[in-house]
Amino acid sequence: MSESPTINDSPPAPAIAGDSQTTAANESDPNAKCQTAIQSLSSIVTTTSIPSTISLLLDDSSVSAAISSLLLRPDSGAGDNNLCRWLYDTFQSTEPSLHLLVLRFVPLIAGLYLSRVPLRQPQAGFEAVLLALYAHETISRAGQAVTVNIPDLSHPSIYHESKGPAKNNSTCLNIAVVSSTLDPHGTVRSTRRARIVGVALELYYSEISRMPRQSKLDFCGACEKWAGGNGETRAGVVPEEEESVAVARSEKDGGRIPLPWELVQPMMRILGHCLMGMKVEDREVTEAASRACQSLYLRSLHDINPKAILAAGSLLRLREMALDPKNQIDHTEISNDNVLSV
Repeated sequence: MSESPTINDSPPAPAIAGDSQTTAANESDPNAKCQTAIQSLSSIVTTTSIPSTISLLLDDSSVSAAISSLLLRPDSGAGDNNLCRWLYDTFQSTEPSLHLLVLRFVPLIAGLYLSRVPLRQPQAGFEAVLLALYAHETISRAGQAVTVNIPDLSHPSIYHESKGPAKNNSTCLNIAVVSSTLDPHGTVRSTRRARIVGVALELYYSEISRMPRQSKLDFCGACEKWAGGNGETRAGVVPEEEESVAVARSEKDGGRIPLPWELVQPMMRILGHCLMGMKVEDREVTEAASRACQSLYLRSLHDINPKAILAAGSLLRLREMALDPKNQIDHTEISNDNVLSV
């Protein structure tokens, strides 16, 4: 059980009557919020210059590398860590562009957090950021589940006539749960950890098309690490082992962690985008996603996880079909082979 994540707060500065209107204006001005966040970040990241706008900051490779370097430090997840404090405070803003900036580092934060769980070291800083993401999604969804109505071939569509008696579709809906209901949580316990991180990944996926290339590479690397490198495990580890035993082996197995479906499901969605939704020039991302899928597929075979086997195997098959030269033909083009010249 993890302790309640806390971010040490400094005593508030005394209010000045003459600045009340200025403060209120800054709170309602998106540009002022962004500039405040940038100024705060510049006091933390001192090895490179910080761009003056959030849009430039999101795609700035040097700043992203500097932040990633700070996150990779052994004590980066502590509750008194300045960068975790900045990420937490920045996401509390209502400015969408600031949310994107925090979401950009979710793969790295989640990867480090879950891989360090076996070390039993304080990670209140990481947990505070993940809980902020979870609380945001819980409020925006009002705790409700995300569902989809799957078409059922046993019911006639509106474009076809039915010879049999009409069925009441309201009572025969084939509803699938994409994301289950969300309960508010103020702490991270071992039984809630996968769900909280999974919801953070769901939020990341909702903005996946706006995430920079390096962020997606970080996620693919984390997936491969969570699966155990190449998806294989050491001899003597049985699929029915307890979670505590699996967690204890995590550090020795290169970051291998338990992979329940509530964590695997958003992982597969993100990898699906990295495999099938990237441009042709982003080959490095697709290759990294392919390696991650292969690792997760082998891991799911080892764990005998039918859902994960089907999901990872389907992604690999789709990728194979996309690369098949036979499927590169554009059937809308008229072939010249059957044209007769007079």
